[in-house]
Amino acid sequence: MISKLAFVHPEAVIGKDVVIEPFAYISGNVVIGEGTWIGPNATILDGARIGRNCKIFPSSVVSGIPQDLKFRGEDSTAELGDNTTVRECATVNRGTAAVGKTIVGNNCLLMAYAHVGHDCAIKNNVIIGNSTALAGEVDIDDFAILSAGTMVHQFSHIGAHVMIGGGAKVRIDVPPFIKADRDPLSFMGLNSVGLTRRGFEKERIDEIHEIYRTIYQKGMNISQALDSVENEFKSAPDRNYILEFIRKSERGIIRAR
Repeated sequence: MISKLAFVHPEAVIGKDVVIEPFAYISGNVVIGEGTWIGPNATILDGARIGRNCKIFPSSVVSGIPQDLKFRGEDSTAELGDNTTVRECATVNRGTAAVGKTIVGNNCLLMAYAHVGHDCAIKNNVIIGNSTALAGEVDIDDFAILSAGTMVHQFSHIGAHVMIGGGAKVRIDVPPFIKADRDPLSFMGLNSVGLTRRGFEKERIDEIHEIYRTIYQKGMNISQALDSVENEFKSAPDRNYILEFIRKSERGIIRAR
């Protein structure tokens, strides 16, 4: 159902069973998947690609132009996966020539006043808390949770299953499976509660814990610690992901408190 009080550009591609409430604005270069709800006063601008069964709440803006002075009007997109919710007054900017698209994956929740900057890549099942702001080209892996008021520096990478405390300042990369808090942002231990809730078995959690003990608590520098992990622990997806994440980090990783 499309309200007669909404503006929907005739070139917009609207899927089956989409609901568009009064005073919503839909630009022409837009695709909205079936079953999605667009709330009153929501604004969906050129370049938006919205998946199925999403919920876009009042006064949110999807695919606004980047807040980047290098932007020159190039074609780009802001893409939301299926079953993703964008709450009141949240903003998702579209990409620039650097990457060309901003991506928010499936089953994500962007809470009220959250901001996703240009060319960010957010994977699936991520929660972005109220008033959290991501600068451009931030990468966030699956199941990460950023609590309210978190500020994330450009080019930062946050690993899967991370829990970041409210009001944190993320200036460098945050490895997977951990809790991070304090200022400066620090390693606060394993996110064991989150991992348990997501079905990780005790033996798996214990091994991840031992890997991070080697990295953070045995007095070695990062290169030595990674070599030790590689030698002492058998190859396995979790171990390999941690090693790859840290070795590929260009900004460096957070340290122990």
